Amino acid sequence: MTDEATLRWSTPPAAIAALVVAGAVLGGTAVFGVHDPAGRVLVGFAAVLVLATVALALRQRPRLEILPDDTGVAAMRLTGRREFPRAALKRVRIVEYPRFGRRVPMLEIDAIGPDGTESLLIFGRWDLGTDPRTVHEALAVRGLAPDHTPS
Repeated sequence: MTDEATLRWSTPPAAIAALVVAGAVLGGTAVFGVHDPAGRVLVGFAAVLVLATVALALRQRPRLEILPDDTGVAAMRLTGRREFPRAALKRVRIVEYPRFGRRVPMLEIDAIGPDGTESLLIFGRWDLGTDPRTVHEALAVRGLAPDHTPS
């Protein structure tokens, strides 16, 4: 029997909680700790950005999940949930992008939406809460990575 938690990936709750605390601290600092107007505006703007990141992360939970009976995948976006059946998945692969002087793995899913438009979904560790290679393997085991060649 498959554990349901292994079929869904999203930003870790601990990371979201840490951002809530950071946003609250920045907000409190903007109101009570900064005495010059320019500094107050800058710190307040930082608090708003951090709390907006929290709202976005909460809105998009779970970020990626495998549909029941391994029939496809669903991705949560800001505009809502989009489901991609197995036949709509054209390419699922790991691509390493350079970031901060090192190569960071990202999960790329190239799919055709229900309206016929192409969608390129890119997920990193922040989105998935785990290494994207682990998610790719879970998709490949279930036959949801069309270009995957087993080693």
